[in-house]
Amino acid sequence: MRAASLTKIAAIVVTALMFTAGTGWAFEEKPFDMTAFKQAQSEGKSILLDAFAPWCPTCKAQQKVLGALKDDAKYAALVLFKIDYDNQTDALKTFNVRQQSTLIAFKGDKETGRSVGDTQASAIEALINTALN
Repeated sequence: MRAASLTKIAAIVVTALMFTAGTGWAFEEKPFDMTAFKQAQSEGKSILLDAFAPWCPTCKAQQKVLGALKDDAKYAALVLFKIDYDNQTDALKTFNVRQQSTLIAFKGDKETGRSVGDTQASAIEALINTALN
């Protein structure tokens, strides 16, 4: 009897995972790569660059905000590229990033907004929205 209940629960969980796996609600997050970034631009995608340093408390606060937005269907089309602040100096120079915790929004090849050190959820969401329109 107990095994049958566990099997039923497992079937429900697997079905739910299969259903939600195809929804595409979570925005894409990937390490910064110039080729992938240029490809996303050429496809006219909504893009957020995140100059992130793991030792930076402001960056960590921004990650909490981004994490809260990640599963919102409104942001499904967003591609987030994380620039490693300590190791990707060429990318920092390319985008004129002077400090960690810099967020830059793009719609295709057009920069739509930029923020440095902002951790307010409403401001980060507003920045992302500039890339979605």
